Amino acid sequence: MDIFTKITEHEQIVFCNDETTRLKAIIAIHSTKLGPALGGCRMRPYASTDEALEDVLRLSRGMTYKCAAADVDFGGGKAVIIGDPMKDKSPELFRAFGQFVDSLNGRFYTGTDMGTNPEDFVHALKETSCIVGVDEAYGGSGDSSIPTSQGVLYGIQATNKVIWGTDQFAGRTYAIQGLGKVGYKVAERLLEEGADLYVTDINEQAVASLAERARSLGTSIKAVASDEIYALEADVFVPCALGGILNDDTIPFLKCLAVAGSANNQLAEARHGQVLQEKGILYAPDYIVNAGGLIQVADELYTPNKERVMQKTRAIYDSLLDIYRHAAEEGVTTVEAADRFCEARMEARVRRNSFFSHHKRPKWAVRY
Repeated sequence: MDIFTKITEHEQIVFCNDETTRLKAIIAIHSTKLGPALGGCRMRPYASTDEALEDVLRLSRGMTYKCAAADVDFGGGKAVIIGDPMKDKSPELFRAFGQFVDSLNGRFYTGTDMGTNPEDFVHALKETSCIVGVDEAYGGSGDSSIPTSQGVLYGIQATNKVIWGTDQFAGRTYAIQGLGKVGYKVAERLLEEGADLYVTDINEQAVASLAERARSLGTSIKAVASDEIYALEADVFVPCALGGILNDDTIPFLKCLAVAGSANNQLAEARHGQVLQEKGILYAPDYIVNAGGLIQVADELYTPNKERVMQKTRAIYDSLLDIYRHAAEEGVTTVEAADRFCEARMEARVRRNSFFSHHKRPKWAVRY
């Protein structure tokens, strides 16, 4: 397929190749209508360049809508590095990546995502000031998984409110897929609130650690195999790992009343939102629920302020309730309602953003 046929919605795709460090990366800028593109950089051993391109295109589009939903003056972008994060990382590789980011002259800001961590981007920061989410010691805002997980919890509360008329966690059962930086924090909070949990993760140590935490609280969890998580008798399915997990193969097994989690691009295709609705499952659009981390890194570019970040993250609760209400009133899926909400906001704000003129090269940025 012609590459321009694949990227009809996107403004710019950058293929990054550095022979010395063996860096192979793709940067996708979906939209800069509301401001510079903002999105994390993930590292995965993609089976092919086509698979990596498909992933970065989907993720960057999702970031445009997430930025609009979170009401930050940024557009959507994303980067992927093709490689095994356990074997292929090096300081030089991330410095090379930083040079490619810098070549975009402020059109794209990036930071940690799946397979990467803040320490990786300390090296990239030596080559560009367009890095967010690094440790506070380097002028960043710290661990973005904290507001992300808090936003997921607000999303679950709003979902509970619609289904049961109360936003309490206790008395419900949650099936959590993935105990990474976000999923673990969500699971821990739910345990503290007296919820019952099913969990699955390929990291056995994470499962064991959560089980120990549950014992210390006088509760328990049940660990299940990865392919068992879909068919459980749980009230809410909480996907916190990879995307594309709600598809023709998995949805028929679901017995939950709702889906609300942090994973990006949970629906394999947009039509699966309709399939969930027909099955009577309330779906919390992922880019609404998982916006806490984005809110933090966007805020960082105006100087970090944790209190301001958490205050804005709390708005996820009300935004999701509004989306559920509009979906019901307009007779559309929650995905359609969320997209309409974001598109209307983008149209209203597109001519009122001044980030480019005032922050093209932030004065606070210091190269280390």
